[in-house]
Amino acid sequence: MNYALPERPSAPRAGKNEILLIANGDLRLTANQRCWAAQAEMETQLTEAVEACGKTLRRAHPYKEVEQHGFIGSQKEGMEVFRGIDPDAPLIVAEAVWQYSHHVLHGLSTHRGPILTVANWSGTWPGLVGMLNLNGSLTKAGVKYSSLWSEDFSSEAFRKKLARWIAKGKLRHATDHVVALSDVKIPSRERKLGQALAKELLRDKAIMGVFDEGCMGMFNAIIPDHLLHPTGVFKERLSQSALYYETTQVSDAEATAVREWMEREGLKFHTGPKHETDLTDAQILLQCKMYIAAVRIADDFGCATIGIQYQQGLKDLLPASDLVEGTLNNGSRPPVSSRDGQRLLYPGQPLPHFNEVDECAGLDGLLIYRLHKAMGEPVENTLHDLRWGDVDQSGTVDDYVWVFLISGSAPPAHFIGGWKGASSERQPAMYFPSGGGTLKGISRPGEIVWSRIYVEDDQLKIDLGRGGVVELPEAETERRWQATTSQWPIMHAVTYGVSRDQMMARHKSNHIQVVYASSAEAADRALLARAAMASELGMKVAICGTKKEGQAWE
Repeated sequence: MNYALPERPSAPRAGKNEILLIANGDLRLTANQRCWAAQAEMETQLTEAVEACGKTLRRAHPYKEVEQHGFIGSQKEGMEVFRGIDPDAPLIVAEAVWQYSHHVLHGLSTHRGPILTVANWSGTWPGLVGMLNLNGSLTKAGVKYSSLWSEDFSSEAFRKKLARWIAKGKLRHATDHVVALSDVKIPSRERKLGQALAKELLRDKAIMGVFDEGCMGMFNAIIPDHLLHPTGVFKERLSQSALYYETTQVSDAEATAVREWMEREGLKFHTGPKHETDLTDAQILLQCKMYIAAVRIADDFGCATIGIQYQQGLKDLLPASDLVEGTLNNGSRPPVSSRDGQRLLYPGQPLPHFNEVDECAGLDGLLIYRLHKAMGEPVENTLHDLRWGDVDQSGTVDDYVWVFLISGSAPPAHFIGGWKGASSERQPAMYFPSGGGTLKGISRPGEIVWSRIYVEDDQLKIDLGRGGVVELPEAETERRWQATTSQWPIMHAVTYGVSRDQMMARHKSNHIQVVYASSAEAADRALLARAAMASELGMKVAICGTKKEGQAWE
C-alpha cells in the first residue's frame, strides 16, 4: 500500500549576490501603519549601504497595499514568509520600530544562513528597543546572529562593519567592559549577606504571580520553570480574566479613596472629557479598582511579586495598568484592605511589580527588594526600557546620557519630589483604546545599580553595573521626552565605564532594572552583595563597567 506523502516544495534560491531582508512589526495594525514611513526610510538607506558593499538587498515579503505597511504582523504571517525564504541565504532583520519577536523566532531558529539584526538609532522610532528584545530572544533560543545599529547608515564606520559581516557571515563587538565574577573580590560582609539571603530564599521559597505569560512577543522575558525553581521562586500562573473580574468587584467608594490618597500626596491627574483622546475620571476610577484588585489577588495566592501583562489581553476591557504598576512598586502607597476589611495587605511596603510580565525583571526585582531591605537601602526598583541615548545638548553633562523610559511602572520614590513630582497623563490612543493614565515623573539625581537577568546556554545569567542619574535642564528633559514618549516617566542615566556601543553589544534585553542607593559606596556594596546572592542561587554573574570614579572592579 502506498501512502500519500506530503509535497516538499523548496524555497527559491537567493541569487549569488543577494541578501534578503525581513521587517518584523507590531501586532497592532495602527502601530504598524504609523511606523511604516520610518521603516521604509531605513530600508532605503540600508539598500544603498548594501549596494555600496557590492551586493543587492531584496525584501523577502511585499508591502501590503490593503494594510498599508510592509511589516510581518503575526506569527502566522511570519511562518508563511519563511516558507518562501532560502534557508541558506544571508538574512538581515531590519528594525525601526518595536517588534514582536515570536513573529519571526520560529524561522530564525531554523535559518542556516548568517543572520544580522539591524536597528536605527532614534527615540521616536524605537528600532533599537525592538532589536534588543529580538537579540535577547535569539540568545535564549541559542540562535547565532550578529548585530548593527546606526544613526546614519551611510557612515564609513557602519559600512565597514556591514562589509565585514557580508564577507565573514559574523561580526563581533568589543565587550572588554565585562568582568567575570571570579575576577572580582567581594568583601566578606557583603558575600556573607548575599549568600545568607540566597539560602533563606531557597529554604522558604517565594511565589511569583504571573498574569498570563508572554507579552508583546518577549520570548526572552519568560524564565523556564526548570531554571527558575532552583532559585527558590515558583510561578503562580494567574489569568487576566481573574484580574478583570476582581476589578469589577471593587466598590466605587474604595477606588475613590485610592485616588483621593494619591491627590493628597500631590499626584496631578491631567484629565479631559473625551474618552477617545483624554484621560477621564471614569478611566482613573477603573485604574484605582485594578490596583486594589491586584493587591487582593496577590494576597490570595501569597505572591511576593506580581506581573501584569500591560498592553495585551486587557487593553479592550480596561484602562492601561501603568498607574497601578508604579503605585505597587512604591513603599508609600494607598492602603488596601482585605475584602472583609479586617486586614491591611502588604502594609508599608511595595508589592514588587514587573512590567509586561517580564519574569527576568520580576526575579531581579525580588532579589533587589530583599537585599536592599536587609541593607537598609532604598527598596523601590523598576525596569525601564533602554529606550535611547544622546549627548546632553545643554552642555550640563559631559557624559553620554541614556534615556531610560518606561510606560509608568516607575515608583514615585524615584522622582524628584516623590508623589508631588508625579503626574498622570493618558496613554496614546493608538495603543490604548480604553485609555488610562501613566505615572510620570523625572528621576532624581543619585547613585544607581543597574542589572539584567537573562537566559543563555540554558542557564540564568545576570549582568550588574553601576551608574548615576543626572539632572538636566528643563528644556533638555523636554527635548528627550518629545523625542520619545512624553507621557512616560524618564530617567537620565549615565552608565559608569560602559559606552553606548558596549551596552548595545552586550545587553540581552530591551529592559534594564534600576535601583537607587544612598551613596556611591553603598551602591558598590549593594552590587557586590547581589552578585554574591545571585551566584549562590546558581546564576552566572558578570560585572560591567567601572565604579563611579572609573576604578575597575578588583
